[in-house]
Amino acid sequence: MRTRRIGIFAVQGVQLLDVSGPADVFAEANIQAGRPAYEILVLGAAPGMVRASSGMRLAVDGVLGRDHPSLDTLLVAGAPHLHLLPRDEQLFQRLREAAGQARRYGSVCTGAFLLAEAGLLSGRRVTTHWALAGRLAEAFPDLILDANAIHVRDGKVRTAAGVTAGLDLALALVEEDLGPELARDVASQLVMYFRRPGGQLQYSRGRQARPAGRSALQQVQRWVAAHPGDDHSIAELAARAGMSPRHFARLFRDEVGDTPSAWVEGVRIDAARGLLEQGQPPKLAGARCGFASVETFRRAFERRVGVSPAAYRRQHAAG
Repeated sequence: MRTRRIGIFAVQGVQLLDVSGPADVFAEANIQAGRPAYEILVLGAAPGMVRASSGMRLAVDGVLGRDHPSLDTLLVAGAPHLHLLPRDEQLFQRLREAAGQARRYGSVCTGAFLLAEAGLLSGRRVTTHWALAGRLAEAFPDLILDANAIHVRDGKVRTAAGVTAGLDLALALVEEDLGPELARDVASQLVMYFRRPGGQLQYSRGRQARPAGRSALQQVQRWVAAHPGDDHSIAELAARAGMSPRHFARLFRDEVGDTPSAWVEGVRIDAARGLLEQGQPPKLAGARCGFASVETFRRAFERRVGVSPAAYRRQHAAG
């Protein structure tokens, strides 16, 4: 029946929902439990106010690692440009000390960059916002990155994907602490999923990279993007580029960073997502984007997006 103290660390420029979302989940858990199951503290790098990326200001309850009681859980909130901030070794040391004393610690969105800089995610399976997952993996190759996960648990580490995923993570912590029945009540009251279907890649935008490589390859890529349902065999693409199939495949892989067939599949999936978002049936969307059968489309879609075409249409179709 003890009260668990949750510390949410917020830097200047924090994404406000990374703080307020989890805080509201814990506050609702208190209501559903009928007792103060959680005490929530907002911690800053310095005393005073934190200005969020939205321009709103947030008063901190204390300075991380200095003037607050011991924490059961430490969460580091993200900020839109957090990965670009200069290194602050004193802050990293305070993060290490606070995390070491806490029962568990983690991050929401780009907060993973701060934990990684502090050496607190080494060798851990983690996630972050889909748009920055590649950058996190490149900067910290010792991490095991799951770019599709909504949230990840690895030992005492908990990490969440972008923004609203902080609510999912907080709900998972409530379930750990107080059980699934109470967590379901919290989800119901906050009108949120108890288990969000699929992963975060279904929410990604700007999915296919801009044309890359030499001019002839870029022309081919633009043609494929404009005509996803056409025949895009290597022989056909090579002929359009004026190359032999073998030379084209090698050059494409070297300069674009993917095989032609994998790249074409990505373009087709992106195009199909757009059609599904317009409300078109999966069978028609797959056929219009060049997939030979409904089953082939379903398998490719689930592999790349994490949900079936039918589920994606239900969740994302307008109207």
